This record gives sequence, structure tokens and C-alpha cells, in this order.
Amino acid sequence: MTERVVLAYSGGLDTSVAIGWIAEETGAEVVAVAIDCGQGGEDLDVVRQRALDCGAVEAVVADAKDEFAGQYCVPALQANALYMDRYPLVSALSRPLIVKHLAEAARYHNATMVSHGCTGKGNDQVRFEAGLAALFPELKVVAPVRDSGMTRDKAIAFAEEKGLPIDVSKKSPYSIDQNLFGRAVETGFLEDIWNGPIEDVYAYTDNPAEQREPDELVITFTAGIPTAIDGKELSPLQVIEEMNRRAGAQGVGRIDMVEDRLVGIKSREVYEAPGAVALIAAHQELESVTVERELARFKRGVDQRWGELVYDGLWFSPLKEALDGFIAQANQQVTGDIRMVLHGGRAVVTGRRSDSSLYDYDLATYDTGDTYDQSMARGFIDVWSMPAKIANLRDRRQG
Repeated sequence: MTERVVLAYSGGLDTSVAIGWIAEETGAEVVAVAIDCGQGGEDLDVVRQRALDCGAVEAVVADAKDEFAGQYCVPALQANALYMDRYPLVSALSRPLIVKHLAEAARYHNATMVSHGCTGKGNDQVRFEAGLAALFPELKVVAPVRDSGMTRDKAIAFAEEKGLPIDVSKKSPYSIDQNLFGRAVETGFLEDIWNGPIEDVYAYTDNPAEQREPDELVITFTAGIPTAIDGKELSPLQVIEEMNRRAGAQGVGRIDMVEDRLVGIKSREVYEAPGAVALIAAHQELESVTVERELARFKRGVDQRWGELVYDGLWFSPLKEALDGFIAQANQQVTGDIRMVLHGGRAVVTGRRSDSSLYDYDLATYDTGDTYDQSMARGFIDVWSMPAKIANLRDRRQG
């Protein structure tokens, strides 16, 4: 029986060429799997037909936007996930979803191998292969670009030789990955870290320097999940799409950073994630109102570790799964409304309200009606500072 390879298929040049390339190199039949994570572009039926025209024995396409929003983006919001305190895990979040569908397709089609189009310099090769190792460790991995010398010029020559139905002439100066949660841009002149990004780098956000009226809105969360905007109930997918539109129109969510890649190098990346940046800011502010201090302090460390695990391709790891439980529990009281103004590239919280609020006006006020007993403070301070006082007295005796 002929072996089968499941290929993570984008519909572009490299993965279209990879169908015939893999067949020639391995003698295996190729099943192409294309997942819509909200990246836009061509219709899935067009992508499926192209895969078949390029030689795939079967092509699986899946509209996974709702799944991506609810099961991947929402947990990232609940974890306030920002790698290196800035990057909202745009690409890293989509990879485990793609891996899950690849593993399912491999089982269904009795495949023995899986293939991706990653290079040997990026994080995605790790994310794909570590995820597959966790879900379907028996699969072998074929990586044509990394392991078989399938460079772009060779891919173009192969496509022309075989008469593949794909445009081989158009090439962006950038390497771009995008989905519902944001857009990542690298390479080209951006590799010189002294060069500033220019406007043609951006597609999800308008120029924040342009004059426009501010946009004020109210975001509702239920147990840490965004459930409504301006009182209109929406699904997580609809919330993210609407926030991308409104925050993007105000230039919110542009990030230019040099990040530490998992593979050991530093890389200059330009991101735009308008909805993600605004929603994380809103969620963090609602947490500040509804989460008790010690839990909030501990959660900040958990959030950072959660983001690092996802960035490093360990979505399916035991530690990530355990942290999921903690984060979900910590979000149980994160219910309420955040008023936010979007303007000039910033998402600024201007109001908070929650039935789960720990903010007590009568305790916080300095005006008449203050119920805080200030006479308790002296004794508290004496007890609180006692260990440091005793240590200092000891050191002075010994000195």
C-alpha cells in the first residue's frame, strides 16, 4: 500500500510545489490540509481545487475561525498573554490548532508522515513538530524547505517545469503570517533593525498619526471571556473581528520589536494586533478590579509562563494544561464592563464596573463617609516592619 503524507497547505507557491516535490522524493501520496484561522485571502474551495490540481490525492479544508477564537484566542486573553511583555502570540496561537487538524487528518487518511513548509531558522518548525510529537508521535516529519533544499528559486523552476497552476512571479518583500488575532511581518529591509517600518508594512491598522475622532466603546466580559460590545451580545469570533475593525481604524496594536526566538537567535518582527492588544488591556483592567491581590500577584507569573510555553510550541504539554486550569479558575470573578477609548494608536480604559468588584468606595474615599479605620494603621505597620527592624538591630550589634 502506498504511503501517505499529510501536508500543512497554505495555497501559496512553496506548499503547492511541495505536493509534487514530496511525491517525487518519497513516492508517497499527498493529502493537503488547509485551515482557515481568519487569515483572509482566497476562498477555501479555490485553495482545495489548487491542491488537487497540483497533484494531491485529497484536499481537506476547514473553516476553523470560531474554533480558533473560542479555544485558542480566548485562553490567551484570559492569560493576558504577551511574550516578552509585548507580543500577543499571533502566529504561535494558530499553530496548535493547525497541528490538531493535521493529526486528525493523518489518522483519518492512514498517513505515516506529515509535512510542513517551515525553514530551519524559525519557531514554527518546533511548534509543528513538538505538537505532533504530543498528539501523534508515530508520525514521521518531512520538511522540504529545511531538509531537502527546496529553495524559492528551485520551487519556481519546479512549478514552471510541471506547469503547476500557481503564480510564481509575484513576491512580497516581506514574509507575512496573519490570522484572526493579528499579523506578523518580517524580512526585507526590516532585517536592518535601524530601519523604521513604513506604512506599506501595515494592513490591519490605519496610520495612528492621522486626525480622526476618538472611538468610545464598552466591552463586557463574563468569567474572563469577552461576550458583548456596547451591550450587543457577540461570540468570541465576532468580538475579535469587531475589535480588529474598530481598534485597527484608530491605529491600535502596532508593535515593532526585536524578540528572542526559541531557536536561539534574535529576530526583528513587526506585528499589528489591534483587537488582541485592546482586549488584553481591557481584560487586565477588569482583573485589577475583581481579582484579590495575592491571586493577582501569583497569576502574573503564571500568565508569563503560559505565554512562554505557547510561544515555545508546548501548547499540548502537561504544564500548559495544568496552568490552563489555574487561569480558568482565576477568571471566574472577572465579569463586568470596561469602557475604553480608542484613539491615536492607543486603547485607554476610562471606566470599570462589576458586580464582582472588590473596590469599596466607602473604604477608598478620603471624603466624609470614609469607613476605613485609620487608627489600625500604626499597629499594622509595627507588625509588618518587625522582621526588618529585628534584623537591623542584630546587624548593628554585630557591627
